[in-house]
Amino acid sequence: MPKESKKHGKKYGLLQRIEEPKHPWETINMDWVTGLVPGGKEKFNYCLIRVDWFRKIMGCLPCHKEDTVMDTALLFKNNIISTCGVLEIIGDRDPKFTSELWTNLYEMMSILL
Repeated sequence: MPKESKKHGKKYGLLQRIEEPKHPWETINMDWVTGLVPGGKEKFNYCLIRVDWFRKIMGCLPCHKEDTVMDTALLFKNNIISTCGVLEIIGDRDPKFTSELWTNLYEMMSILL
C-alpha cells in the first residue's frame, strides 16, 4: 500500500463575505502587475492596480520593482488616499503590503496606533 503523502503549506483561512459597497471608492481591491517591459521616461516596470468595487473601475499607478516600502506608502497616500480618502482595502498577502507599509502610512498621516 502506498504511503499517504504529507500535506504541506499553511492551511487556508475561512472565506469571509465581502459586503457590497454603497458608495464609490468605499472598497477597493489592490494588486500588482509585474514583469512589465520598462517603459516611459522613468522606465516603470511595475503597476499597482486598484479596482473600485462599487463602479467596477480600474486605475493603474506605474511604479518600479525596486520601490521601497516608503515609496509604496507615498504612492498610496498621494494617489489613493488623497483622491478617495481612507477606505476599505482588499488585497492578497503580497509582501509589499506589509505592516511596515501601513506603519509608514500612518506616520505620514499623523495617525496614532
